Amino acid sequence: MIGEAGQTAFMGAIGEDAFGTQLKDSATSDGVLAHYMVDKETPTGTCAVLVKDGERSLIANLAAANNFKPEHLETEQAKEIIAASKVYYSAGFFLTVSVEALTTVATEFAAKGKVFCLNLSAPFIIDFFADQVATALSFADFVFANESEAAAYGKKHELGEDIEQIALAVARSPKASGTRPRVVVFTQGADATVVAYMGKVTTYAVEKLPAELLVDTNGAGDAFVGGFLSQLVKDDVNVDLKGCVEAGHWAARVIIQRSGCTFPKEACDYGK
Repeated sequence: MIGEAGQTAFMGAIGEDAFGTQLKDSATSDGVLAHYMVDKETPTGTCAVLVKDGERSLIANLAAANNFKPEHLETEQAKEIIAASKVYYSAGFFLTVSVEALTTVATEFAAKGKVFCLNLSAPFIIDFFADQVATALSFADFVFANESEAAAYGKKHELGEDIEQIALAVARSPKASGTRPRVVVFTQGADATVVAYMGKVTTYAVEKLPAELLVDTNGAGDAFVGGFLSQLVKDDVNVDLKGCVEAGHWAARVIIQRSGCTFPKEACDYGK
């Protein structure tokens, strides 16, 4: 997906302001087709990032991002994006905004045998939006979470504390439609990534990064998913899970050596 304009599309909500324009321009310059719903009454959401010793904390003001409406999916461009897409990915944060919009697209994808991916995103999503998570999870072909989110899910559903057993439980949880077996991917920072698939758990070691090279962990989880999906879209029938995870590790490793959630402007050299 990297480097090919128009191969990736994004939908969300922004305000009619400078931050909204900046967000759309940034996405467009990186080759992403951004089809935003514009809320003329609410400013674009913002997020402050605090970084200390490479670790980060986020303070979000959702604003317009919290106002996405299912009606936006009825626009002609939205319909074209949904029809043309092979893989649909949603962060769990969207479950606090419009489950209806999420399930509208997920239902269409399931009917056509396309791939729906869900990220649990944060422990509070699991704790306070359990019904919404269950609804989205029933459609999910791929589920992503970090170790904190996995632990929160295990505690919420009384699955114990063993992250591999939690992954297996999520993998075999009810699936509303489709015959594709669910894949569950739990990252653990510098520790091995856990993948549950077809009743089996496989772990993938993470190459250690020298502490002096760690700049900012902001965006590491999202970068991992981006790398993973970049390989998944190549062949979503015979999935090379090892290749997907390795690409995710590579992308996250690049991100944490830079300030902010940024990639180098030079061409992607993964696999070269």
